[in-house]
Amino acid sequence: MATRALLYRRPAEPSTLVVTHGSQFFSIKLRRHRRARRYTLRIHPTDRAAILTMPPRGTIAEAREFAKVHGGWIAARLGRLPKAAPFQPGTVLPLRGVPHRIVHRAGARGTVWTETRDSGEKVLCVTGDPDFTDRRVHDFLKREARKELQKASQAYAGELGVRHLAALGHRRIGLISGPARYLPVQRKLAGYRQTMIELLGGVDDELIELSPEPSWRRVAYHPQRSEID
Repeated sequence: MATRALLYRRPAEPSTLVVTHGSQFFSIKLRRHRRARRYTLRIHPTDRAAILTMPPRGTIAEAREFAKVHGGWIAARLGRLPKAAPFQPGTVLPLRGVPHRIVHRAGARGTVWTETRDSGEKVLCVTGDPDFTDRRVHDFLKREARKELQKASQAYAGELGVRHLAALGHRRIGLISGPARYLPVQRKLAGYRQTMIELLGGVDDELIELSPEPSWRRVAYHPQRSEID
């Protein structure tokens, strides 16, 4: 059995292909998908890369030929992408929908933070070596994006529970959670309240139970009411 597995095992495949179009060279990422029925190409705008999806029985030779035939298409699509510009002092970028101008603060302590000038202009202050401004701003934006995603997911947790129980026909839906002083609990409660008002027309505070100390997450059902955590 082990010998047969070795005989029929698919050999290691390259993860990328390099094709030429005129004087240009393009690196193409390969993806094999079990549901794919044909070869397809797409451009990832963030990575600025071409991705070729292969069907399960496709071969590397066929994938390479497919990419060569569509070399002009790849060059045209990549050429349409806006040029990537590094973050540097003076650059204006949107942060939560509000334009912020990057300002370098030489000698200041810290890393990256926001300020509002007397004129009302929003600025993004960056310390350290100016050569590292681009990397520091990138890292700051990633941290802020994670914070926003965490906020949204915590609020959605309360909303999702209400929608699920309301779809099952329940009308008295309660919430059991931890201490109200915790931000995750406050966000979940906000999502719960908003969805209760949207779907059922109001909130009965007697159905909300916030424990004074953290408790294990649980889902409980009562003949007169349904509770989510």
